[in-house]
Amino acid sequence: MNSIERIPPPVRQLRLVVETEDYEAAVTFYRDVLGLVEREVIQGEGDARITILEAGRATLELSNPAQVRMIDQVEADGQPSAKLRVAFEVEDSQTATRDLVAAGGTLIAEPRETPWRSLNSRLTAPDGLQITLFQELDPAAEPSGPE
Repeated sequence: MNSIERIPPPVRQLRLVVETEDYEAAVTFYRDVLGLVEREVIQGEGDARITILEAGRATLELSNPAQVRMIDQVEADGQPSAKLRVAFEVEDSQTATRDLVAAGGTLIAEPRETPWRSLNSRLTAPDGLQITLFQELDPAAEPSGPE
């Protein structure tokens, strides 16, 4: 059997940087309510602050306009999504959606089953970032559908 030498990928991490006016509310929303794990907190001069939250496996999903329109139809009854939308896989999209709305998120669409067998909801976070929450309905399957 041939041994194939593994070459590390050129990109090691995807980091999404979100500027937020209400830093404390954003930390509460993403860390305390959504459950992202705090990895690092840095404070700088002039009240500069950053919290780096671990969000599990990162992927970059590139979709053409036709695909985005189809996803918008399935997830949000055709309401157009933002140019940038962040999707989080959660254990229970019903509960996570309810909790994030209670924490200041604005509901765009209630959780609904998609053709790719996930339960998706859409919200706007207090910082203005549009997010999708998705729960895989076939837990043994590797995520493969659009979010």
